[in-house]
Amino acid sequence: MLVVMQQGATERQIQGVIDRLVELGFDVHRSTGVIHTVLGGVGGKEEFDLAIFEVMDGVKEAHRIVSPYKLASRSFRPAGTVVRVGDVDVGGERVVVMAGPCSVESRDQIERSAEIVARLGAQVIRAGAFKPRSSPYAFQGLGEEGLRCCARPPTATGCWWSAR
Repeated sequence: MLVVMQQGATERQIQGVIDRLVELGFDVHRSTGVIHTVLGGVGGKEEFDLAIFEVMDGVKEAHRIVSPYKLASRSFRPAGTVVRVGDVDVGGERVVVMAGPCSVESRDQIERSAEIVARLGAQVIRAGAFKPRSSPYAFQGLGEEGLRCCARPPTATGCWWSAR
């Protein structure tokens, strides 16, 4: 829930909207700018009449925000997103299988993994070059060396490489 207050809205008007949001179960986050105060309501009841806020004194506009991932939602991008990896379309009409080791440990390991996953039907081999860990003594990945192991054209297996 997002409520934009009018320019010059009084503290009393703002507090009235905050109180109403809290009554409906929202946690309220206030952002006071130079021109407008914006109230973000998180949580709350799913079903309520938006007009409750639109007619309150000092309110410029109110919006219901229902999708947590608005830019990735089907309503924002109905056709979906297709990412091309080599000659493979990820997110297109075909199911794409990506497989590989959690961590790159050597060039030999990644090449053997590519042969195995290609034989089993994968179109993309993926592997982790960086492994964030809470302990500095745990394996951190090979970093740049791991990326170099994966930074190469498709192999004879026909798999494309993807490293993270």
